[in-house]
Amino acid sequence: MRSSAKNSSVAALVSLAILSAPAAAQTNASQAESEAADDVATQIREQGYDCKDPTSAKRDQTASQPDETAWILTCKNASYRVRLVPDMAAEVEKIE
Repeated sequence: MRSSAKNSSVAALVSLAILSAPAAAQTNASQAESEAADDVATQIREQGYDCKDPTSAKRDQTASQPDETAWILTCKNASYRVRLVPDMAAEVEKIE
């Protein structure tokens, strides 16, 4: 009888872990996106662009090139396409 209860507990824990995994992955993804938004916003602010409350930064695969990562940065007051080039100022384009 004890073995059956133990197996039930293990099964419940495994089920909980399986069900929690997508939520944890989503939390990690949204945290990473938030960190990217903060980092890209800091870069363009240093170059004189206005970005209040950055909400997201998503990679722009079509505008990216080797060694140049492009992002779509969304701020409360504006959106920008930002291309980060190593050892140079970012290329920033305001998106309407």
